[in-house]
Amino acid sequence: MVRTTRNAGEHLQSLVDDLADDLGRSVAVNDPVVRVLCTSRHFGDEDRLRVRAVLQRDAGAEASEYILGQGVARWAGPGVLDGCADLGMNSRLCVPLREQGELLGLLMVTDADSTLTAAEITRIEEVSKTAAALLYRDRLAADSDRAEREHTVMGLLSPDPAARHEALRAATGYGWPTDTAQVVVSVLHVRGRPTADAETELALRNVLDSAARRQPQRLLPAVADGRGVLVQVRRRIQYDEALALVLRMAGGLGQLLPDEGTAVAGVSSTGDGLDSAWRLLEQARVAARGARLVSGLGPVATWESIGAYGILLRLPDAALEPALIPDPLARLLRHEKGPRLAETLKAFLDHGGSIPRTAEALHLHRTSLYYRLDQIRSITGADLDDGRDRLLLHMGLLACDLVPTVPR
Repeated sequence: MVRTTRNAGEHLQSLVDDLADDLGRSVAVNDPVVRVLCTSRHFGDEDRLRVRAVLQRDAGAEASEYILGQGVARWAGPGVLDGCADLGMNSRLCVPLREQGELLGLLMVTDADSTLTAAEITRIEEVSKTAAALLYRDRLAADSDRAEREHTVMGLLSPDPAARHEALRAATGYGWPTDTAQVVVSVLHVRGRPTADAETELALRNVLDSAARRQPQRLLPAVADGRGVLVQVRRRIQYDEALALVLRMAGGLGQLLPDEGTAVAGVSSTGDGLDSAWRLLEQARVAARGARLVSGLGPVATWESIGAYGILLRLPDAALEPALIPDPLARLLRHEKGPRLAETLKAFLDHGGSIPRTAEALHLHRTSLYYRLDQIRSITGADLDDGRDRLLLHMGLLACDLVPTVPR
């Protein structure tokens, strides 16, 4: 969802207020990832979740995950959202707001005791059609402005100095911080979907625009080539908060397209000045690729968390094949005891060749560890006291996590 204009927002608010007065119940309209767009006054039926949402304009990540987890993004019509005591949430009637097949928002009416009548539900459905039309009209009106802003964001991320220079001039006109700010760049995409898929692009726009709506000068989104990009720019970045935002976006994207793949994201390190964003983009891309390919890194990986994988993840897909595995390691993997010995070797190398720490990590007696290391030396022909041999084997083990099938 994109930010509604003032006029459209007033019309939507009036619609919600009239419906709430007619029903004598609390009503709210949220965007597709359950961030508040507008709410009515309370009617004595408010629960803790609604109070929080009204005060903070956001129900919170746990509530969003719970609501989307009930499949509302794929509902064809009204349905009941089950309550949750842990969230302080009573049951609600929820109507997806769609236009031209596109999910634009969620209209919710509090119904803790399931007493809405058929006539009231019909009235809610009628209002939902008008609400969807208002949101769709506003989206169309905002498309040209969004296209210009996205063009500027992509210019800031361009390797072309001239394009970046022009984009920085435009950024100043938008009021975006430039020289005095810190920057973090994130890349978000869905594993297993075509890059040109229209449904994926809409879902990406929903989660990115939802995040950026309240801070349009600090959160700069763009969608290109089936990937979402978010540039977070602040005078001082709180990295934990920046990462939490991306985690929430990945979760929301996964819920909007749950049957088609897993949402993954990569988050760069922190840079100084908006002109550093283009360098950080590569870090975010590599980290996102790590989240997609390396078990245990995802769904959101940071540049720091991928460590030495960052070297291998810069290789093209065509290079990630069994031939990438060094011959000494390939011999070990083909051995009948290969999996166990490879696990031992990885622990030994991960712990810097420390026998005590490796034995403790593997819950092995040191004598057993020495025996396994001797087997590894014999099979691989590698000298585990030689730094270059260790590096070769260690990088080879990391490559095994990226190669679809390792040599057998």
